Amino acid sequence: MAFMVKTMVGGQLKNLTGGLGVREEKGESEKSPAEAQGMTREEYEEYQKQLLEEKIERDAVYTQRKAERATLRTHFRDKYRLPKNEVDDAQIQLAGGDVELPKELAKMIEEDNEEEEGRSSVIGQLSSIQNLDLDSIKGKAQSTLDDLKQSAEKCIVM
Repeated sequence: MAFMVKTMVGGQLKNLTGGLGVREEKGESEKSPAEAQGMTREEYEEYQKQLLEEKIERDAVYTQRKAERATLRTHFRDKYRLPKNEVDDAQIQLAGGDVELPKELAKMIEEDNEEEEGRSSVIGQLSSIQNLDLDSIKGKAQSTLDDLKQSAEKCIVM
């Protein structure tokens, strides 16, 4: 009901005042962005420069982090012989091409590589088997080798 009264009376009021209220509204909306924020023009320009610099800095940090992650993914793709991803290569090149992993990640990868190298050797594989006495196996292997040397010395052909 109040809406109906306002629309009927409001339209009539605008006609009587000749639209003076409309001009005042336009005057208020024609303020510059600096005045709207309560700053001088120079302050507003400086503020905009600071915002732009901060945005550029954030974008640079973000790009660097994306490149670090892409480097890590590339490392694991190489390690496990997975197909390469062109998006990761592009991200690395966007960051300058020479992206280093964070120290913590590099340390973790180095530890993983050392563990895998240990597992890849024969003794590393044997150590993973439970209830296996490596000392006795080494002793038996050494005694067998010594026996072979002695029998080779006794051999007339050699």
